[in-house]
Amino acid sequence: MYDELFKNDGKVVFKRKDQKPAIAEVDDDAESLSYLLNQLCHIDKVLAKQSSQQVLSNRLHLKASIDTVRWLTFQACAFRGHDESHESQNRGNFLEMLKLLASYNKEVDAVVLDNTPQNAIYTSPSIQKEILHIFARKVQNEIRNEIGNAKFCLIVDEARDESRREQMALVVRFVDKHGFVKERLIDVVHVKDTTSATLKQEICSALSHHNLNIQNVRGQGYDGASNMRREWKGLQALIIQECPYAYYVHCFAHQLQLALVAAAKEVVDVYAFFQSLSNIINVVCSSCKCNDELRFAYATEIIHLVATNQIETGRGANQIGTLKRSGDTRWSSHFNSICSLLRMFGATTSVLEDLATNGSTYSQRGDATYALKSLLSFDFIFILHMMKEIMGITDKLCQALQRKSQDILNAMHLVSSTKSLIQQLRDSSWGALLEKVSSFCNDHAIQIPDMGASFSDIIRSRRKKDVVTVEHHYRVDIFTSVIDFQLKELNSRFSEQATELLILSTSLDPKDAFKLFSQQLNGLFSYEDY
Repeated sequence: MYDELFKNDGKVVFKRKDQKPAIAEVDDDAESLSYLLNQLCHIDKVLAKQSSQQVLSNRLHLKASIDTVRWLTFQACAFRGHDESHESQNRGNFLEMLKLLASYNKEVDAVVLDNTPQNAIYTSPSIQKEILHIFARKVQNEIRNEIGNAKFCLIVDEARDESRREQMALVVRFVDKHGFVKERLIDVVHVKDTTSATLKQEICSALSHHNLNIQNVRGQGYDGASNMRREWKGLQALIIQECPYAYYVHCFAHQLQLALVAAAKEVVDVYAFFQSLSNIINVVCSSCKCNDELRFAYATEIIHLVATNQIETGRGANQIGTLKRSGDTRWSSHFNSICSLLRMFGATTSVLEDLATNGSTYSQRGDATYALKSLLSFDFIFILHMMKEIMGITDKLCQALQRKSQDILNAMHLVSSTKSLIQQLRDSSWGALLEKVSSFCNDHAIQIPDMGASFSDIIRSRRKKDVVTVEHHYRVDIFTSVIDFQLKELNSRFSEQATELLILSTSLDPKDAFKLFSQQLNGLFSYEDY
C-alpha cells in the first residue's frame, strides 16, 4: 500500500517509505487511474497472492489485537507482564486477554497466538505501541474537528513521568458548536527543560501540528511557578506577545492552596506545628498494631461518651476511622488531618503513652515520648484550635472553587466573603478562641500558662528584645500574624485585574437574552450621561 498518492499535471505520483516518488502517465485516463488505485492489482499483491480466507483470517487476527489494546487502554491496565514466556503462568494482561478471547471463540482461537505464523503474531510491544498511536491520532483528529474554527484557551502543566523525563500536558478548553464548554487533553509532549522559552516553543509546535492557530488563543491557565507567571519573561508573557488576547488567569483553587501554604510557612510557630503534627501521625500510624490499638481506644471512648450522653447517636455518626495525613499541595488535607486529631485526641494520647512505656525498641519509645510531649504542650493545642477555626472558613472556599460547575460570579463573591469572615475572626474572636483552648486543656490535664506573665523564648532572650506577656505572644505573634499573612496572600493571589476580567466575562452569558450584559451596561452608563 502506498503511503502517498496524488495527482499532479496529469500524472499520478505515488511514493512508498524510503523510496523516491514514482510517476505514472495516465493522460487523465480514468480507467488507468482506477487500476493504480486498486490494491489487488499491485505487483506485490500479484506475486504473493492470498486467498480471501487468508485475508479474513488476518483481519480477524488483527481485530483481536486491536480490541485487546482498546480494552486495556480504557481500563488503564499495563500491557506487558514480568514473564511472557510460554512456561509462565501469567504472561501479562495483553496475552492473557487474547487467550480469554480465544477460549470463547473457535474462529479467534484458530488465528491467534500459537496458531499464527511466527512472523505475524501481532503481539510484540512495537505492534502494541503502533496500535496505540493510531488510536491517539484518531482521538486527536476528533478533538480537532470538535474545535473547528472556535477560539480556545490553553491549560498547561508539566511533570516528570516514571522514566524521569519531563512531560508537558496540553489541554484545550473551548465551546463546541452546540454551545457546551469542553476540556480536552490534546497532547503530551516531552520537553528537554522547563524554561519558559522551551515551553512556548513546544506549545507552538504542538498547536501547529494539530492545525490550531495560536492567534485563536483567548486564555491561559498555568500553575504558580515563576517560569509560568512572570510578567516579562514568563510563559504567559511570551504567549501574549504572539496573541495579545490570551489573558492569563491562575487556577483559583490552586491559588488558594498556594496562599494558605505560604501563610503557614511565614509564621515559624505554625510551620513547627505542622512538622509536629506530621510526626505524631507517623508515630501513631507507623504499624498495623499501633493503628489497631488506636481504633480500639477510640471505639472504647465512643462507647463511654454514648453511655454518658455526651455525644449524639445516629446513622453514619461516630464512625471509627484513623488519623489522616496531610498532603503538600492539598490544603483541605491539612484541615482533615487537624479535624481527625481533634476527634481522636484521647485515643491518640493513650496510644502514645503506651508506646512510650512499653515500646519494643528504644527508638520506638523515644519517638513516642517526643511526640507525646509535643501533643500535650499548650503551644500545640492552641495552634491546633486556631488553625481549625481559620481553615474551617477557607476550606469551604477551597471546596467550592474545585467544583467544575462553579459559576464565576459566585466564586468571586465567595472570595470576598471569605476575606470578610477571616477579618471578622481577627477582630472579634480572640476571646472565644482562648476560652475554647483553655476548656480543652482542662479536660485533658494540660498545663495552661499564666497569660499575664512575661514571655521569653530562646530567640527573644538572646536578642534581648522587649519583654512581652504570654497573651501578647499568642495573640499578636501567632494569631494575628497568621491571619494577616493569609489576608495578604489572598489579596495578592486574587488580583483586582483578574477578578474584574472574570466578572465582566459573565456579562457575555446568553441566558435570558444577555440580561447580565444589559445590567453591566446600565451600571456603566446612566441616563444622566445623556
